[in-house]
Amino acid sequence: MSIIQAQNVKKTYNADTIPVHALNDVTLNVEEGEFTAIVGPSGCGKTTLLNILGGLDDATLGHVEIDGTSITQMSDSDLIDFRLHHIGFVFQAYNLIPVLTTKENVEFIMLLQKQDEKTRDARGMELLTEMGIADKADKRPSELSGGQQQRVAVARALASKPKFVLADEPTANLDSQSTKDLLDIMLRLNEEEGITFVFSTHDQRVIDRAKRIVYLDDGKIVNDVTVKK
Repeated sequence: MSIIQAQNVKKTYNADTIPVHALNDVTLNVEEGEFTAIVGPSGCGKTTLLNILGGLDDATLGHVEIDGTSITQMSDSDLIDFRLHHIGFVFQAYNLIPVLTTKENVEFIMLLQKQDEKTRDARGMELLTEMGIADKADKRPSELSGGQQQRVAVARALASKPKFVLADEPTANLDSQSTKDLLDIMLRLNEEEGITFVFSTHDQRVIDRAKRIVYLDDGKIVNDVTVKK
């Protein structure tokens, strides 16, 4: 079943001056349970596509459906609520809240969802344990390594039990061992729990672990390969 359907998506910036065509007629379906890498040179449209799939940016033209729900014409407030309950995000820069503890960062999405404290506490510790950093629950982000911070970011992305996780260059700031550890966790979550992951990346270490590789160039999909593992 397709969890993401993007049809004929175009994105043009500065359309009133000098237009920049970031995406040009991109059609992409992602099935539930995929582990997909969107790859290509810098400026090819990877992050733009990910942002449109996640409702963080609007397409100039085209249509996007998430799990059968169109997000293309949603109001800003409806889109915020939809993202909160259906989509997990992992960013290159971690985007953790520095004044909160590790556990509080993981629970923050659930707090916005107005889940009760007991539920937040149990889910937060469950995820930190799954990420192998339960002993860091009371630490602030500044007390963690880059790899540990990104594990917190993944745990936070999963806290709301989203339909899928979008990860924008999640390994860009990590060393080789931290990257391996993070990808091992994500692959296990994908294979054992069926969580769908879509990456934008130029990191060969991520590409080597992907089960599907979508190649972008000049805002167009130029190849789409399913990898037999």
